[in-house]
Amino acid sequence: MIFSTIAFIAAAVSAIVGYNVAKRFVRDRLRYVEGAHKATTPIIAGIGAYLVAMVAVALLPIVGIGTAIVFALSVAFGTAAGSREVKSGNLPYLGSG
Repeated sequence: MIFSTIAFIAAAVSAIVGYNVAKRFVRDRLRYVEGAHKATTPIIAGIGAYLVAMVAVALLPIVGIGTAIVFALSVAFGTAAGSREVKSGNLPYLGSG
């Protein structure tokens, strides 16, 4: 019971962090990169995140393949959301003053 709760919390935290980091990275750092706003970019980012998460799954006994899938989906959706935000022009103010 306790291990499944820890695994669920780990999956939820990785999903939230993966979504927010991917969205912020695309929005702030890849704003002017045309390749970051193609339709296939979220798929590629999700596959890359899945491969990285599989290394963590191999090393940590509590998390499983479901956590890797949830993390990959959250990164893919975060990448798409960041790109959508750049295309719409609805960006937060990043200047000083």
